[in-house]
Amino acid sequence: MPKDALVSYAPADPDGLVLASLDGELDLDSADKVRDSLAEAARAADCHYLRVDVSRLGFIDSYALGALVSARNAAAAAGVGLTLADPSPPVRKAIEVTGLASVFGLATAG
Repeated sequence: MPKDALVSYAPADPDGLVLASLDGELDLDSADKVRDSLAEAARAADCHYLRVDVSRLGFIDSYALGALVSARNAAAAAGVGLTLADPSPPVRKAIEVTGLASVFGLATAG
């Protein structure tokens, strides 16, 4: 049975960096909850930059990528930069295929 993505947070550091980690599978079933959670974290008074570790995501679908773009846009509207960090192989492939690397602050391969 698929494991819905879980998001966890570390408290903001003195510079306002909040570290979030996603673990599991990010798809239609869990993407909206994760999007809303990330957007809420970005609106927190102590958050100035949101770094999302996606190294433990075993799966991501196109709907979930759209939800992450939406979370990034919500963060930008709040004046917060949101980037993805350490993408797992399936996440890296999905981001490269869709051309979203620069949107999420990731270097492209090659």
